Amino acid sequence: MEQVVELTDLDAAQEVLSAAYGAMRIDGGRERSWMRMASQVLGPIRFDEVIGRIGLAVTSEPQLSYIFGHLDGGRVHYRANGDEHLVSPGEVFLTAKPGLPYSAAIDDPCAMLVVLDQPAIDAVVGRVHFSGCGAVSHLAAASWRSTCVHLRDHVLPVFEDEPLVVANATRLLVATTLATFPHSAPEEKASDRRDAHPLTVRRAIAFIENNAADDITAADIAHAARVSIRAIQLAFRRHLDTTPMAYLRRVRLSCADADLRAANGSVTAIAARWGYARPSVFAAHYRAAYGVSPSKILRSD
Repeated sequence: MEQVVELTDLDAAQEVLSAAYGAMRIDGGRERSWMRMASQVLGPIRFDEVIGRIGLAVTSEPQLSYIFGHLDGGRVHYRANGDEHLVSPGEVFLTAKPGLPYSAAIDDPCAMLVVLDQPAIDAVVGRVHFSGCGAVSHLAAASWRSTCVHLRDHVLPVFEDEPLVVANATRLLVATTLATFPHSAPEEKASDRRDAHPLTVRRAIAFIENNAADDITAADIAHAARVSIRAIQLAFRRHLDTTPMAYLRRVRLSCADADLRAANGSVTAIAARWGYARPSVFAAHYRAAYGVSPSKILRSD
């Protein structure tokens, strides 16, 4: 559900922005200013759209989450971790890392902001550290924005009550964010290579097959196998030539096949139940695995 706040008072703007992004102080602004903020939540992700005819000087205390953004209009000039950043329309940005303060001068913003917690990122790939506040390329920036808009406008309104679709959407956004912003990935350790043995794979497979209907992450699978995320990835690649999440998708596709043969809902409903927002993608994956369309299986049974 979308929550919309419209403000013409700077004190109220400070209160709303502090609640959304962490305690901050607004040091100045223009008279007869106004700001509109619309928020939507998809699992651990929050999408904010901020539009205003307002000039602000903001000082933020250390924030709790990552705040990524795309500037459609206006100007943002901010200082984070000792570095100065000037954001122009059409650019993406990362304001600051969790635990670090920042200051900013904001003029007439029209921006899409994405608030993402560190645990949501760690659950997908392990601990990463973002080393830059801008995109690696214009193409990456455009891809990040289009992914965010798709998830916000097309996935969220339809599938917010489907946990596996939300989980897959989160992983898609995390992957796209990692492809867009410079970061350092966890280093491979000798213990990871040592732990990537068949017993690790067997533990992981048992966990996956027993919990395929739940929202489980790479971190959950690694924890069940008693190894690191890197070790579980190495183990699956070494012994099965796949990844833990690809194996999970295969198991869920098998569960969807069972639902189709039991006529347990429409193709669209079954696809969403097992994590597919797009029935066409589900149909393509199903056809590749079973050599027939899901609709034909449903009709035949």
